[in-house]
Amino acid sequence: MTLILLCLQQTKDLKCATRLLSEKFEKMSKRKKAIVRELGFGGLMHIPPMNFSHKLLKKLDKSFNLDNNKLDTGYGSFKVKLKTIGAALSLNALGDLFPDKVSYKDLSEENKLTFRRFQGKTLKNLTDDMININVDNDHNQLMFKKILILYTQMVFLLPMTINKLSPVHLAPIFQMDKITEGNWGAHVLDFIIKGITNYRLKKKKSIDSCLYALMIVYFHLSKYAEKKGEAIPSLG
Repeated sequence: MTLILLCLQQTKDLKCATRLLSEKFEKMSKRKKAIVRELGFGGLMHIPPMNFSHKLLKKLDKSFNLDNNKLDTGYGSFKVKLKTIGAALSLNALGDLFPDKVSYKDLSEENKLTFRRFQGKTLKNLTDDMININVDNDHNQLMFKKILILYTQMVFLLPMTINKLSPVHLAPIFQMDKITEGNWGAHVLDFIIKGITNYRLKKKKSIDSCLYALMIVYFHLSKYAEKKGEAIPSLG
């Protein structure tokens, strides 16, 4: 019984689904993969399925210093910068920020239709849409891009406890004309900070953000330190 409860607790706290992300990218057609690269998400196709222990990710959470966005490790502190997230996840970390969330009343009539189309969608809904849609014409290609952006946020970049799309997830798809110029590094870091903050303040029982993404950043910093001949940082 104790083991079952522990597994349930781990599932609740560790929501990043790198296995799903990897599987869906692997099964995509060449044309869909090309669109993934066009969006600037090509690097995410190379993230392998990962299985870190619950204990290790808890250490990672505790090592993140919210005062200065640093990972305080056994060998020193490492600043988690936007460019670090960009390099680690192969995402754009320059340019304008995406809105925190989208307000339905402020949208154009066309965008309100888009909002209603995706409102309340679950991860399974998005998965089915992403698999089933063809990309033979411009309209479907644009729709695939929107679905992909929402899916990638929900399954990896910005996972949440509630298994439904939120206004936070929806915000980027209303800026498709400059989606590749959006600051995804800031988008991810801001969500990590908010998730850890709310968890530590007991506002939420689990962390709304991807600790796996933060772990990849940690590995990136470790690799960089090793190349410079420095001690590889430990979480202690």
